[in-house]
Amino acid sequence: MSKVLVVMEQKGDAGWHRISLEALAAGQKLAAELGVTCSAVILGESAATAPLAAELATKKLDTAWSVGHAQLAHYTADGWVAVLQQLIAEQQPQYVVFPHTYQVRDYAPALATRLGQVLISDVTAIHAGPVFVRQWMQGKLNAEYAHKGEGVCLVSVQAGSFRADEVEAGSCEVKTFTPQIEVSQIRTKPSEPFREAAQTVDLSAAQVIVSVGRGIGEQENLGLVEELAAALGAELAASRPICDAGWLPMERQVGSSGQTVAPKLYLAVGISGAIQHLVGMKGAKTVIAINKDADAPIFEIADIGVVGDLFEVVPALTKAIKGAV
Repeated sequence: MSKVLVVMEQKGDAGWHRISLEALAAGQKLAAELGVTCSAVILGESAATAPLAAELATKKLDTAWSVGHAQLAHYTADGWVAVLQQLIAEQQPQYVVFPHTYQVRDYAPALATRLGQVLISDVTAIHAGPVFVRQWMQGKLNAEYAHKGEGVCLVSVQAGSFRADEVEAGSCEVKTFTPQIEVSQIRTKPSEPFREAAQTVDLSAAQVIVSVGRGIGEQENLGLVEELAAALGAELAASRPICDAGWLPMERQVGSSGQTVAPKLYLAVGISGAIQHLVGMKGAKTVIAINKDADAPIFEIADIGVVGDLFEVVPALTKAIKGAV
């Protein structure tokens, strides 16, 4: 039996919720730290879970669990709690890892209460021990947690803290688990899933992001950065002051009170690097920073730093990129 179980989440008919794959990477990392095996489970209606379980079978796992039932055709906290309680009781994992989604925030605390165990939520890192890291005070402090009691430990991982592209490939057996669940156990009637506003930009899915901060000076200067983003085929984002001023819509804000992103490339233009902003983009694989202040905090986490006037650097960079295409 695997000692680490990852609970996956699908996003309607669009396949995996992106953070599910990040949670899977976290689960594999935790299993490697413990020297044990990792399994994963997908819940839903039987016809919907089969192809997703087959995809899980191509990952480095001990088992890909497919849990299908008519009462799981639509998400309800009652259904998910009842089924996972049964699977955990049978498989006896030491740790259960979840993606920190809206859905998980709804049912995971109830599952932890039902099991009489602890939920360590919104984890940003896993260290030897294992020790789980969470942030306090909007990222100003890190707190470390270790599970010392008996029984299973539930852990949810923050978006962008682990990389989906680091999920290890492999092969495993697909097994089905048939839960015992009655209609009477479902006390709520499911409604439409939570959806962001139609105009919302999903920066979390962007592979390249150009983000602008107060160094841009005036709203009229945004065109410089917009042109650079267009040349790179990137999404345009911003730090909080830009969005608070109304220069860009709030949906383009990155940070503790905005979106959490993990692109392959994050180009920060005129951003000093306040901790509230760094919290939202620390998962970026490569960070390039352009700022005239050589002591700006953003340079402490940047892979490439350009100390210079963005009004000179950005147009030259845009011209070079266009010339290279």
